Amino acid sequence: MNEAILLRADRDKVAHLTLNRPAQRNALSVGLMTVLQEALGAIARDPGVHVVVIRGAGPGFCAGHDLKEIRAHPGREHYDALFAQCSALMTSIVTLPKPVIARVHGIATAAGCQLVATCDLAIAADTARFSTPGVNIGLFCSTPMVALSRNVAPKHAMEMLLTGDMIDAPAAERIGLVNAVVPEAGLDDAVAALAARIASKSPLTLRTGKEAFYRQHEMGLEEAYAYASRVMAENMLSRDAEEGIDAFIEKRTPVWRGE
Repeated sequence: MNEAILLRADRDKVAHLTLNRPAQRNALSVGLMTVLQEALGAIARDPGVHVVVIRGAGPGFCAGHDLKEIRAHPGREHYDALFAQCSALMTSIVTLPKPVIARVHGIATAAGCQLVATCDLAIAADTARFSTPGVNIGLFCSTPMVALSRNVAPKHAMEMLLTGDMIDAPAAERIGLVNAVVPEAGLDDAVAALAARIASKSPLTLRTGKEAFYRQHEMGLEEAYAYASRVMAENMLSRDAEEGIDAFIEKRTPVWRGE
């Protein structure tokens, strides 16, 4: 992993990944997307990590794609590869068997806003701002639209996509783009508290629940209930479910085995 553009620090079962291109507002260059994908792959196989936090270094979370890099490589072949890589990266966050929290400060625009929408949870500083401004430069935010439209109501998503206007953190919370807004000085504490609460749960249950959530979300009602019923029955057969129920009955703290 390239330490210069992506940093990883693990604490208390939480992996913290820092986008580290502060001068470029952590724009998603090909190189940054590559090392971020590699880091997520390693975390997927790491039993010591239960939760992932993605953050940005410097004054902002992520300004989207690196437009200078894009203009330096004009042509359909490069464009196809670039957006396919970004789509694969976002998909890998959704399919990662560990919950992912976005810690957002400053700006999260275009593919940066897409990254926030793609993460399972997001906590924002009260000074954070969000937009999908591609329409302003003649490039509709089509790939950010996929994640955005799966997080917020269609009319809110369309307004962001069609106007390119910046929205503030309270508005982002109101439309469901982020879970909570906190004072910037308390952002790290709020993210740490949320990550710790989730990391204390059974890793098997977190993995099962995250996968089931996204799979059922794309199904019709009857199919979703049939699928969720099978998942819940299988989950009940796990040792962690037995341990959790026994611990609840016996009024003690459960000891998770991840199986």
